[in-house]
Order: sequence, then structure tokens, then C-alpha cells
Amino acid sequence: MTEVRARVRELGVPLTGEPGPWNAITDVPGVQVGHVTLIEGEDVRTGVTAVLPRGPSGVGVPCAAGWYALNGNGEMTGTTWVEETGALAVPVLLTNTYAVGPVHRGVVDWVARHRADAAPEWLLPVVTETWDGYLHDIHGSAVRPEHAAAALDAAVSGPVEEGCVGGGTGMRCYGFKGGVGTASRVVPYGADRYTVGVHVQANFGARHELVVAGDPVGRRLPPAGEAGRVPPGAGSVVVVVATDAPLLPGQCKALARRVPLGLARTGTTGSHFSGDLFLVFSTANESALTSTFPERDGPAPYETLRFVPWGRIDPFCTAVVEAVEEAVLNALTAARSTTGRAGHHVPALPLELLRR
Repeated sequence: MTEVRARVRELGVPLTGEPGPWNAITDVPGVQVGHVTLIEGEDVRTGVTAVLPRGPSGVGVPCAAGWYALNGNGEMTGTTWVEETGALAVPVLLTNTYAVGPVHRGVVDWVARHRADAAPEWLLPVVTETWDGYLHDIHGSAVRPEHAAAALDAAVSGPVEEGCVGGGTGMRCYGFKGGVGTASRVVPYGADRYTVGVHVQANFGARHELVVAGDPVGRRLPPAGEAGRVPPGAGSVVVVVATDAPLLPGQCKALARRVPLGLARTGTTGSHFSGDLFLVFSTANESALTSTFPERDGPAPYETLRFVPWGRIDPFCTAVVEAVEEAVLNALTAARSTTGRAGHHVPALPLELLRR
């Protein structure tokens, strides 16, 4: 019998803030998401997810960006260049820990085929990961460069599939099946309305920690009964935040530092064995951030940035915290029970028990 799953708001859980039409990162105009899910035999439970800030045609057009690591037991490539320039001009791909290499190669190949003009000589892809070795044979070679390309080709706007899909296929969260979750918040700003969207690859937390809308339900749930070799709370969490609000790179980094507050609302206290990596980008100021190369006899150009004053940024911080909380819960309520490598089984969060 197929498990009936739902998004957390459909369960009547009281959450704060106004979501966008799809309650997803794709509510930010231009942002697209694509998944490739790999399930084969008993050992393969993994995949790749691609987040394109400006869609395929916008690869190479920078977004203001910043990143932050709550705990560095993980990998996110390309962040030294994001830190240096305050900009992100490439897609963001999420996968498992040992698949970073082939996915990195796949992005380079895809850009060379589809957008060679955007990076004719060099490219620094952003590829990040969480560990799915409990359900998946992580030492195998299931993820190949062509899967990264397929995830990029599959990227679309609109509703985003959640749970056991893409890079989240083999992930666990709070002792239950985890994976992909997304949510968004609308932020009024004077006469304008901006959107903050969140994409989470959730693979963290111990069962007793789980909190839902302020209720410590994890304390009343049955023990997880997980294999002893996996420390409770281990695994990692990656969060990608998008907004169309005009922000400076330093403001993007400030929002990245708010992501842990949203995670904490779901109960986690952070784990030494969890890589907690967060990336924030703004799709505003497109023309002003586009790179220009110096010409020997050409003019010396200037650009102008429009941005939300620092003293008015608090509503955007609130939106990040609220959307991160909901995205994690959506990952839990969407994911289905999964059995994988060596017969390891991870149950889904029981929705009827959660309602009660």
C-alpha cells in the first residue's frame, strides 16, 4: 500500500508567515529546480538536484551572494570565489558526499555544451553534499557526470517535488526519512512585495530533538533503533536561499547566518558530525553585477547598486527563519519509508501520529 504523504501545512500545523503561490524556492522569479533520482536494486538510493538562480539562459549572469558554515564537516565547492567576489554566476548542485567529483565534472561539461559563452576558459561550479551512506552504497559509482547534466536539463519553475527525490533520495532527518524540502515567504517592502525562497537537503538531527511548531514531539515518539555506527544527529544539512529583493553580498551573508535559527526551531542543536552549509543569493541588480573585462583603450565604467538599507533588513531575516523551518518539516512529511543498502530501513514520519 502506498504511503499517503502531505506538506506540513496540509496537516493543519500552525506556521507563521505568508508563503508564495507554490510555497517553494521557485516562487522567486527565474529560479528553477531539477532532480535526477537514482534507485537501483538494494544498494542505490541517491541522486542529484540542480538549482538554477536565473534558469539555463541566465548561467553566467551573476547574483549577489554570500555563504556561511555553522559546522564545517561537509563540502560546498566554489565558495572561495563567492567569498572573494560576493557573486554567484553558476547553478548550485546537491548530491551525496562521494559524488561531488563526478557532479562537478558534469556541470563543467554541461556549461561547455549549452553556455560556452558564459565560461569559455574556466568555471568554478558550486557543488555541495550530504551523506547518504546508511541507505546507499556511497562507495559505488552510481552518480556519474551525465546525471548532473540531466538534473540541469530537468530544471523547471513551478511546484518542487519533495522528500525522497534528487540529492535527497537517501537522506534521513531526525531519525526518519528526510530529503528535499522547500518553502517560501512573501515580504512586503513599501509598495513592493519580494519573495524569499528556501531549498533544504535535510539529513540531520536525532529523533528526540524533533520540534514541530514549538511542540517537542520527538520526546514522545518511539526510539529510532538506528544502527550504532551512525551517531545520532549525524549526516549534514545544506540550505540554499534565493530572493528577488535587492541585497548586497554582505546582506546575503547575513541572511545565511540566520539559517541556523530556522533549523533550531525544528529542534536541532547542531552536531559535530553534521556539515551545515548555507548559501544565499539575490537575483536583483542583474545588469550592475555582470562582469566586465578591462579594455586597453576603452572607458572606465561605473555601476550603481540598488539595495535594501541595512536598517530595514529584519523582515527578510524573519522570512529566512520561517521558510527554513517549514522546508525542513516539508522534507519530513513528504518523504516515504525507504529500505536500502544491507537491508537498512528508515521509516517515514508517521503523519497521523504527528497530527495527534
